[in-house]
Amino acid sequence: MTHPFFVGTRHPRVFAHRGLIVAGGGGAAVWENTAASFAAAHAAGAEYIETDCRVTADGDVVLFHDETLQRLAGDPRRVGSVRTRELERLFAEHGGLLTVADALDAFPGIRFNIDVKTAQASVPLGAAVAPHADRVLVTSFSDRHRLAALQATIEAGAKIRPATSGGRSVITRLRALSAIRLSPARVLRDVDAVQIPVSHSGVRLFTPSLLRAAHRHGVEVHVWTVNEPAEMARLVAAGADGIVTDRAGVAVRTLS
Repeated sequence: MTHPFFVGTRHPRVFAHRGLIVAGGGGAAVWENTAASFAAAHAAGAEYIETDCRVTADGDVVLFHDETLQRLAGDPRRVGSVRTRELERLFAEHGGLLTVADALDAFPGIRFNIDVKTAQASVPLGAAVAPHADRVLVTSFSDRHRLAALQATIEAGAKIRPATSGGRSVITRLRALSAIRLSPARVLRDVDAVQIPVSHSGVRLFTPSLLRAAHRHGVEVHVWTVNEPAEMARLVAAGADGIVTDRAGVAVRTLS
């Protein structure tokens, strides 16, 4: 049965990678995973936003990719050591900090693909997602983090579990089993999607056998991070169900 996360939207799917950053300069440039970047993605026609979550020193689940503030703010501190209010001040001129709950409330027409970056984020993420489980997909490189978040969502009273994309362990086993034509049914049980790069560490992941195996079990295949229109079109023609991209507007036009 298709999860509601995928119902009533365009196929192939366009996932705006951390929102959409519109070119700009100066100290007030918009950062990724902010209210402004999400609004830009929505305005460009993206129905899905791919984002990431971590926990602050106050225990709030905020949308932030990196372990530290170094890349965006030139600050070496870990996100988990910084108070939420201080993060809000840092983000104020760069698009606005969002908690998971803020994003789900502020963008009711968007579906969110949320990557759980730490074990500490799993349980509070579940509580925030529970009222919106029909329009959230939970993923993580760590299947343990992912499964903990799903369980927390159910325990928080969600009427259905969120959609979910398999982590590193699921993808590794799916790739191996599909290559030797063994059934991945147990591996893909309760998985709605796999989200993969074309290749990783010299190993091609986006293969015809993986696509066939995933589709045979009703699992979508999304490819990240693809920014060139010709490559987007090629992957979709080969069977990809969705593209994760930094150029959401370009992808919407290319794949319409």
